[in-house]
Amino acid sequence: MTIQRMDNVGIVVEDLDAAVAFFTELGMELEGRAEIEGLWADRTVGLDGIRSEIAMMRTPDGRGRLELSKYHAPLAIAPEPQNPPPNTLGLHRVMFAVDDIDDTVSRLRAHGAELLGEVAQYESIYRLCYLRGPAGIIVALAEQIG
Repeated sequence: MTIQRMDNVGIVVEDLDAAVAFFTELGMELEGRAEIEGLWADRTVGLDGIRSEIAMMRTPDGRGRLELSKYHAPLAIAPEPQNPPPNTLGLHRVMFAVDDIDDTVSRLRAHGAELLGEVAQYESIYRLCYLRGPAGIIVALAEQIG
């Protein structure tokens, strides 16, 4: 038996509205929002007394999704260090292909994004960058140029 597809990537955020605005600015579409609580949620996640709100974001082609979660109970905990570097074990980053990397970076900066390095060019194929997004996650952008 094989998997059918990768359904989504989950990101826990402190400010759900700000995270939705960030990913909307990037070009994702809000698919829906929901309140999550109950015994089934506790059993699935392995925490007691879960009360959270999620927002499901999808890419314009409908193939990729991010599930943004705000935990009201139990409260979310911050990682150590607060903004782990790109070589930290575990989930590394989320990457998006974009039409215009300079425009995208400029628009995301208005939502608090900060470049980790700079926009760099890989041969004559891509322009790439890493930036820090909501909840300190690393968002990578790639613009194909050749």
